[in-house]
Amino acid sequence: MNDATAAEIRQFLLDSLTEMNYSTDDIDDDTALGPAGADLESLSLAELAVRVEDRFGVRFDDDEAEKLAGMTVGEFIAAVAERRAAAATAGS
Repeated sequence: MNDATAAEIRQFLLDSLTEMNYSTDDIDDDTALGPAGADLESLSLAELAVRVEDRFGVRFDDDEAEKLAGMTVGEFIAAVAERRAAAATAGS
């Protein structure tokens, strides 16, 4: 994953959380998305997944929602970047 991709995904994530009325003041790559960190509820995680799917063309299956809650911001960014790269490779 290149730094530009990570920075773009990170900024999109923070912008999305702000639009969803979550505070991003204390969020860094080690912050958990779920109750232990950013405190996103399942509906918010689903909305975030849809926003990321729409923006970056990657898919998260419904059964992955629970896994998203356990991810840190950094892990989520890496997962999106990895799926984005795989989609780009598959599409070429």
